[in-house]
Amino acid sequence: MISDLQSLIDEEQAYNGDDSDEFNWTRYYELEDIYKFLDKILAKYLTVTEPFTIAQSYEGRPVRGIKISYKTGNPGIYIESNIHAREWITSATATWFINELLTSSDPDIRNLAENYDWYIVPVLNVDGFVYTHNKDRLWRKTRQPVAHSPCIGTDGNRNFDSYWMVNGASSDPCANDYAGPAPNSEPEIKGESEFLRSNKDKFNVLLAFHSYSQMLLSPYGHTEEVPPNNDDLLKVADAYAQAVGKLSYGSEYTYGTSAGAMYYAPGATIDFAYNEADIKITYTIEMRDTGRHGFVLPPTHILPNCKETMAGIMALIKEAQNLGYITPKY
Repeated sequence: MISDLQSLIDEEQAYNGDDSDEFNWTRYYELEDIYKFLDKILAKYLTVTEPFTIAQSYEGRPVRGIKISYKTGNPGIYIESNIHAREWITSATATWFINELLTSSDPDIRNLAENYDWYIVPVLNVDGFVYTHNKDRLWRKTRQPVAHSPCIGTDGNRNFDSYWMVNGASSDPCANDYAGPAPNSEPEIKGESEFLRSNKDKFNVLLAFHSYSQMLLSPYGHTEEVPPNNDDLLKVADAYAQAVGKLSYGSEYTYGTSAGAMYYAPGATIDFAYNEADIKITYTIEMRDTGRHGFVLPPTHILPNCKETMAGIMALIKEAQNLGYITPKY
């Protein structure tokens, strides 16, 4: 689809802005910068934010998240980002979203910020993310070695203990969708699984940020059979797509179950959330674009993608609320 990928990588990494320390969304940042951004946010908004760490990666990095909560008793929303290392637009969008929830004066965003508890992990696959910046821009997997193989890493989004390896994932350690030697073999996935399971009474919605293809994918990934609340999941996804479509960018989102609309993906975050953590509104959000740039999305797309995501999530939450899914579980 892309005749000269290197030229896109060069374009993506060209930065024409200023060199100030101010974190902004006109460029992509490395993990160290993202964590510095989190530290500044946590220091500035002490009363409504708190840090959490869900795992330590194979290479010893913390997998960090931030909770934003303005009052007790709010329903909870969990956002996972950058489980696939090369999908840089996801962590860029997650950090923008964190900033908006804390700084925006828009009444709709204030409503979103103050009436829900947000748990956001900007970079889940920290080792792979660092590797995409330092070695291989298109790396997808984790960085844990595989016994008896020269190939490195596991696809984190096939490694959850929910219909692991029933189909649609590879047992070949050299494959991009290698599911790992066992479910939860990756410390990042084991950590997130335990965090979701132990806090499942707090979460009404889980969103997994991915790229690319402009789709919302709902459970299931292991079968083309649909979940019991599939009609509701499609209504909520449609609300997201309609909201994005009303913006001036002209982006079109489609939706469906993961196995039905895209491909089999057993052992994925959304199936674990749905099946094992009792989170009945859960989606993989595949962000921009549809293939022109693919994973190597120029920085000029960051802010438009962020604004689309905000509009979509607002509509998604509103429709989920209308359908009765947002009542606090505890």
